[in-house]
Amino acid sequence: MRARKFAWSQMPAERVTDLFSRKMIVGANEMLCWLELRPGCKVPRHSHVHEQISYCIQGRLRFDIDGEVVEIGPGESLLIPPNVPHAVEVVGSETVIDYDIFSPIRRDWLEGTDDYLRS
Repeated sequence: MRARKFAWSQMPAERVTDLFSRKMIVGANEMLCWLELRPGCKVPRHSHVHEQISYCIQGRLRFDIDGEVVEIGPGESLLIPPNVPHAVEVVGSETVIDYDIFSPIRRDWLEGTDDYLRS
């Protein structure tokens, strides 16, 4: 594999729902995802084998991590260990821009089998 340059502004966004869209950079072992979550967006409780780091750029997110509520805003990050049940929702009326890093790669996101997001 060789080095590759990406520009988020030149990448098309995948519209997952009316309130959720994403762009993905996928490497051999991890992926970086640009997420846009509009007000009212709720990601239902789920878990996965992937370690996840969420970094909030704009807006606020409220996570329910296995029963514990944690909010993050601009400049804040949250590490979610593998297999930990969690849900997330947008707080307030501002659109959220968030970067999520996953390791290993989320095959369900690449293959469109992430039905929990699309309902």
